[in-house]
This record gives sequence, C-alpha cells and structure tokens, in this order.
Amino acid sequence: MVKKFNWNKWTRKTHYWGSFIVLLPVLIIIVTGIFLQLKKDVVWIQPETTTGQISNDPSISFEQILDIAKTIKEAGISSWEDIDRLDVRIGKGIVKVRSNNRWEIQIDTHSGEVTQVAYRRSDLIEQIHDGSWFHDKVKLWIFLPSGIILFVLWITGFYMVLLPYIVKWRKKLK
Repeated sequence: MVKKFNWNKWTRKTHYWGSFIVLLPVLIIIVTGIFLQLKKDVVWIQPETTTGQISNDPSISFEQILDIAKTIKEAGISSWEDIDRLDVRIGKGIVKVRSNNRWEIQIDTHSGEVTQVAYRRSDLIEQIHDGSWFHDKVKLWIFLPSGIILFVLWITGFYMVLLPYIVKWRKKLK
C-alpha cells in the first residue's frame, strides 16, 4: 500500500527545521540590513558627504590627492596600495579617499582642502551582511543556502496561511 504524501505535514516540518537551520545567518542579515538601511541617516555608520567648491572641472591631480591623503595619520596612507578606492563626486566638488583600514578622507576637488576625516563602518557592515567578512566559503556555503532556505520558509509559511482558506473553499464546494 502506497502512503499518500501529506503536504500539510511536510510544510510544517520544513518550516520548523528550516527556521532552526537559518536562525543565526538570518539574524545577522536582518540586524546588518537594518544598519545598512540607516547608513545615510546615521553618521556613525557612514560619514556624511560634505560639499566642496562645485566645479565641473576638478583642479587637483591624483598625485595631489595622494599627497593630501598621506598627511592624515588615521588613514595610514603612504602609497596608492593603501587606498581601497576613490569616490569622485563632481556635483559636490568632493573626492572621497577610502583607505584600506576603513578611514575616509573627503577632499575638496578645487582647493585640495580636507573637509572631513571619519571612520566608515558601512563597508564592514555590508561584508558582515553578505557573509564575505567571515570567509568567501561562508558566503557561498552558509549565507547563500540560508537565503534559499528562507525562500522555502516563505513558500511553506504562505501555504500554511492559505491552507485553512483552501479547506473552507473545498467544504463549500461539496
């Protein structure tokens, strides 16, 4: 005798065990996601972008940017290898120099004046959020499967919400 597959039982077990499996990764994703939603509003997470002298033609060179960045002790910059990236905002007259140690220097693209030096946490929070801070294998073998399991939880949860309505609908048809 072949036993009939019970969708109700399967969805409840999947939902129950899946929620335990993804508990920690999803908690990390939720908490860091909340921080990332607030990054433009909370200066502690990401420094506010200042405004320099607005000009469509920046008047400082890359070498001048490097020389200016070298003067900021916190950033620990001695060569281009110490710089993670440059973020040029022509419309605001600013270039953001992000060092490898997460310090951000904002420099006026016209005068070369340092308008702000601050620690930038948003990139670190983003790496924790996607799992790459732990290790690339953690990102691919824990956080990615957790996302897939979370999707399955969403589907099984949706089924469990609809199930009473399906039962009522079937009873009305009889």
